[in-house]
Amino acid sequence: MGNQNQKNQGNGEKQQDIGQLLKVRREKLTNLQEAGKDPFQITKYDVTHHTVDIRDQFDALEFTPATDEEGKAVVTPISDIPEEKLVSVAGRMMFKRVMGKASFANIRDRRGDMQIYVTRNDIGDDDYADFKKFDVGDIIGVKGFVFKTKTGEISIHAKEVTLLSKSLQILPEKFHGLTDTDTRYRQRYVDLIMNPEVRETFEKRSAIIREIRNFLADRDFIEVETPMLVSNAGGAAARPFETHYNSLDEDVKLRISLELYLKRLIVGGFERVYEIGRVFRNEGVDTRHNPEFTLMELYQAYTDYNGMMELTESMFRYLAEKVLGTTKFMYRDIELDFGKPFERMTMIDCIKKYADVDFDQIKTDDEAKAIAKERGVEFEERHTKGDIVNLFFEEFCEEHLIQPTFIMDHPLAISPLTKKKPDDPEKVERFELFINTWEMCNAYSELNDPIDQRERFEAQEAAFAAGDEEANHTDEDFLNALSIGMPPTGGIGYGIDRLVMLLTDSYAIRDVLLFPTLKSI
Repeated sequence: MGNQNQKNQGNGEKQQDIGQLLKVRREKLTNLQEAGKDPFQITKYDVTHHTVDIRDQFDALEFTPATDEEGKAVVTPISDIPEEKLVSVAGRMMFKRVMGKASFANIRDRRGDMQIYVTRNDIGDDDYADFKKFDVGDIIGVKGFVFKTKTGEISIHAKEVTLLSKSLQILPEKFHGLTDTDTRYRQRYVDLIMNPEVRETFEKRSAIIREIRNFLADRDFIEVETPMLVSNAGGAAARPFETHYNSLDEDVKLRISLELYLKRLIVGGFERVYEIGRVFRNEGVDTRHNPEFTLMELYQAYTDYNGMMELTESMFRYLAEKVLGTTKFMYRDIELDFGKPFERMTMIDCIKKYADVDFDQIKTDDEAKAIAKERGVEFEERHTKGDIVNLFFEEFCEEHLIQPTFIMDHPLAISPLTKKKPDDPEKVERFELFINTWEMCNAYSELNDPIDQRERFEAQEAAFAAGDEEANHTDEDFLNALSIGMPPTGGIGYGIDRLVMLLTDSYAIRDVLLFPTLKSI
């Protein structure tokens, strides 16, 4: 009890200390404003370099000031420094050490950190007095010349220091650092300030999406946008979010997929289309799932799921080379190799390998349920043989799929939008790519037979009536589009967030979403 009282007292004292520090910062701002130096009135600052530019161009930028008879550097007026030797940087001050007439500080911009050296003789008495009152967290602009300290650290010798924005809050490392994950996700702006590796993750995410676009542009795909608010959220097995459109007095849903509208564009004559966009699924949150996430779907006329396999393998290899500089890389403690040909295996053969059950020899739903009971695989009474095949795959196979592996030829029962295999109508021309046990994408030879598609929709409606809340619903306009005629088409959907997790060595999907979904507090 005594330890708890001491802890509570310590927390109270810390809160009191923080409260006093916050009060001091407000007073500093008030004093600046009263002196006509309100930083929030500054509208711009001309930045000539980022910190990484200065390091990369140091030999060209370095300036050596004149010295006196004793060899000591003398103050060089800014007007006497060649224009090409002057640099202006701006960023957040992360450290400051005042030593009488001279001070050191560290400034952080989007490209990194750099030390600055500030003296009273260089910037003047008044400006130096102001600088000494600056706080860690303030945003400043620094103009000066580049030099190396005696310890060899590239630094900026300041000739002008400008306060651009006053930080009225205390950065967390002042006391305990920003390590609590919930706080990091809720206050991502602070996380980005305090943890440079987090910013690097999101810069890499941007590079991944940019290179995807470059890859697809080289293959003559065009990028499009389709509706997010839809009357029928089809194209995937997931529960949608529902809302009400006041103007039309209609209930609508947030899309769970991009598929059905993109296929309409294939019908309309766009032969290669893709979209990268947010989709919304009313389901759980865990390390690999967030209710809103980024999906990419693409559709290519006159090809099939084999064409989608080639495109996917080529694109993943291209992304690793462009973004990571290598096709071999580590995720956690596993080395993944995108340079080798990706393995290809049917779902039936994969179950044979890891569960020692051959579903090609099991002919009826009752036989499938019997083997499921025997092997301890839970199922629902409405499930068919095809559903149970998928349950066996999830139970016995996924955990073994570490290196890139295409799992092909899924059961018809779980693939309502996919073409049947001509030589085996119980299966469809579909694949999923697995890496590190994760499903990375899902692809089909797209069903373009409107009569067959209507029958599949009817089966999905029956499944919904039997209790499957994730079943698809009939989309009459989509059926009308198919009736007009859709060419043979290959299509695929990629979970962009999982791909980013893999290429940034991130443990959880929240680590690659700037603002993940969190319960309100």
